[in-house]
Amino acid sequence: MTNGRDASKLCPLNIEYREPYCRLERAVSEDIVIKEPPVLFEETQKIVTQLVDLLKAPVLTYWSGSRGSVCNNDVNGFYELLETIGRQETIYLFIKSDGGNPKASLRIANLIRRYAKRLVTLVPLQCASAATMLTLASDEILMGPMAYLTAVDTSLTHDLSPVDRDNDRVSVSLDELTRVVRLWQGQSKREDDVNPYQHLFQYVHPLVIGAVDRAESLSIMLCEELLSYHIEDRGKIRQIADTLNSKYPSHGYPILVDEARRIGLNVGEMTHDVNEMLLKLNLLYSEMGQKATTDFSEIRSHSNEILNILETSGKQIYYQNDKDWFYRSEERRWITLNDNSSWRKLEKIGEETRKSILHIA
Repeated sequence: MTNGRDASKLCPLNIEYREPYCRLERAVSEDIVIKEPPVLFEETQKIVTQLVDLLKAPVLTYWSGSRGSVCNNDVNGFYELLETIGRQETIYLFIKSDGGNPKASLRIANLIRRYAKRLVTLVPLQCASAATMLTLASDEILMGPMAYLTAVDTSLTHDLSPVDRDNDRVSVSLDELTRVVRLWQGQSKREDDVNPYQHLFQYVHPLVIGAVDRAESLSIMLCEELLSYHIEDRGKIRQIADTLNSKYPSHGYPILVDEARRIGLNVGEMTHDVNEMLLKLNLLYSEMGQKATTDFSEIRSHSNEILNILETSGKQIYYQNDKDWFYRSEERRWITLNDNSSWRKLEKIGEETRKSILHIA
């Protein structure tokens, strides 16, 4: 989201831009304000209601920002929404996400399929990695002109993974390791260089390599399980799962409509009206999810950001980061203090909008 004051002029859908809200932080100084993201429940509910009227079926929305992800706690949020709408013949699921935990995708899909005889996924923009995996459980995937899926090959951040320049653990994928070994075998000329792993182990712990190999097998198994919700042909299921896990040279390779059809997925093109509504909804969610960081000094700041948003008619659930950050220079890493992050729920009760904390252990 553009953070300039003239951002509304750049928005083709004419949604008014708002700066993050602020509140006083007395614990630091009465002169310092803590930025807070706007919560646009009334605006998003109008679009969700329009989508329900247009599609003639309940709509669930699942949106994550750049620092949000598909996670296990989302299952609890979906349960709240599904209990609100009850069991249905058809449910439409709007997804915009860069991915996350693939096992959470299976749990979310299993939960939704218990409430929906037919599931249709709406994809107007990116639906990557674990989010792509979630779409595999739907009977039909409707994609807009800017939509794409991605490969689902698994990367893993392990306790023994290598660290980056900020001293954070980095993710490692089996495809990356395999390519390193293959390149080494193709280019090495020394007769004593018979085992590339003895060199690789200097940079990647052997337990990490074993864990990544195991995760790759898990990814294929998850894909097959998700596809089995609506495909009976085991050969076709295996072919789609293998393609998504091993065909593409890049984890983020964009799989567009025609490519998704060639893979064997039941993909259709979204109508213009539905696509425009979802893009408007995405802009509102993006405004809610805009980065709201307050810097007190070079080593201390406060983060207040909405990461994941789930919504249906009458109810919105979102996860909000709300914590202080302190840079510990001797360890070269940021640590958190005063963490008030939580899942929060907004719901319509008659004419009243009620806000509460959604406690998830």
